[in-house]
Amino acid sequence: MKNTILQIGMIALSLGMLSCSQQPVMDKLPDKFTISREKLLDKIKGGWAGQTIGCTYGGPTEFRYNGTMIQEYVTIPWPDGYIKWWYENSPGLYDDVYMDLTFVDVFDRLGLDAPVDSFAMAFANAGYMLWHANQSARYNILQGIMPPESGNWLNNPHADDLDYQIEADYSGLMSPGMPNTASEISDKIGHIMNYGDGWYGGVYVGAMYSLAFVSDDIEFIVTEALKTIPRQSRYYQCMSDVIRWHQEYPDDWKRTWFECEKKWSEDIGCPDGVFVPFNIDAVINSAYILISLLYGEGDFYKTMDIATRCGQDSDCNPASAAGILGAIIGYSKIPDYWLKNLKEVEDMNFAYTNISLNRTYQMSFNQALQMIERNGGEVGEKEITIACQQPVPVRYEKAFDGLYPVGRLGVNREIAEVGEVAWEGTGIVFKGYVRADDGNYVARVEMYMDGELAETANLPAAFRTRRNDLFWKYQLPKGKHIFTFKWLNPVPGASVHFNDALIYSDAPLQTVHQ
Repeated sequence: MKNTILQIGMIALSLGMLSCSQQPVMDKLPDKFTISREKLLDKIKGGWAGQTIGCTYGGPTEFRYNGTMIQEYVTIPWPDGYIKWWYENSPGLYDDVYMDLTFVDVFDRLGLDAPVDSFAMAFANAGYMLWHANQSARYNILQGIMPPESGNWLNNPHADDLDYQIEADYSGLMSPGMPNTASEISDKIGHIMNYGDGWYGGVYVGAMYSLAFVSDDIEFIVTEALKTIPRQSRYYQCMSDVIRWHQEYPDDWKRTWFECEKKWSEDIGCPDGVFVPFNIDAVINSAYILISLLYGEGDFYKTMDIATRCGQDSDCNPASAAGILGAIIGYSKIPDYWLKNLKEVEDMNFAYTNISLNRTYQMSFNQALQMIERNGGEVGEKEITIACQQPVPVRYEKAFDGLYPVGRLGVNREIAEVGEVAWEGTGIVFKGYVRADDGNYVARVEMYMDGELAETANLPAAFRTRRNDLFWKYQLPKGKHIFTFKWLNPVPGASVHFNDALIYSDAPLQTVHQ
């Protein structure tokens, strides 16, 4: 914990950063782009290395600063041996990376045409813990609800969360100069756990990685990549605002951050992020990635630091930002101040995998070569020609359409004491949990709505296979509804506890001031 922010910045600047004059400024992608094998590998390595470094840098701050930025006087440490320490003591930090590697490994084993069910089952049966959209998707898959239904908002209350956004790096790294190919990959895999804006986060990140291979102009990359997102989406509109605010306030990232908070920090989907400062929605966290890339100006430290200081998911966001920038500048241009810690772990496997960074570099490189050839490019012994793709928007999706959070209803009872839950609105999500002495126990619970059986759910006590939210129901006719619950298989040592319920209606409540 020996370095102050000022010291880190001076060291990083003294080591040299990106000069955005390596390639001519583009106004559109060329039809063909030639790159050496050595440079292609260097950029792929830079993407994975940047992601790992960025995740480590922001690790201690994750969700400790919600709805607020991290001020400059808060020192973010970078001691010697730091990445190795996290590998050995808290390896779950690297979910940004080992989640990607689940999909990279399936491509490696089964080829580029691996079916979506193979990705879904590898993801659902992996040993790592999951949260939010990922965990809801895992539960769905293990219960037989396969993609894309596993990520659809009607089956996944966390569908707009950033889960696929933090896992989409691989799609762009294996699709250099081919953003539409990255989008096709993300269409298949991103809908395992997300929908709508949650999916768009991964599409955009993948497109930025893809374009990092053919341009080092950050403004061009972020603007061109945004063409993969439908203009009518909330996600597109927010990113477009960030780009415009950067032009209006080019020297003040905090002003753009404040503008984002005022206009785009609302979360209506995630049951954990409504009515509280916590926000894991893809839109606002993608905005932080974009802010850091634009205001970081190609400086590795500055980019990573701004992404972290924007707050909220402040390890995942610098991981994405530093990964994209790492792909732009290449592994060989990441200053040694950051690389020396990374080099200590490049032969160590990530938790829950048998894959190291060094193996990841090669797997991703091999997949990129295959993808380039498949899409009309040429792979030579020394040089590679990429058939570039002009980005086109993916289809429009909108989750939680017409739903407005109007309140939380306190339940806070064991299931036998819940009785009737009466409320008025068009949707509801019940939060809670199952506990049992037997870790393999699965509670079976019926939910009745207005006297009719609405669902019989399996509710595992095990954390790895749990259902994030006990029950939910959307798109109900507006009016008063009564919910009751019946526990079908109670056993000693087990409990089903209801916390509170998030209530939706078809319009926001109007507050009248006298």
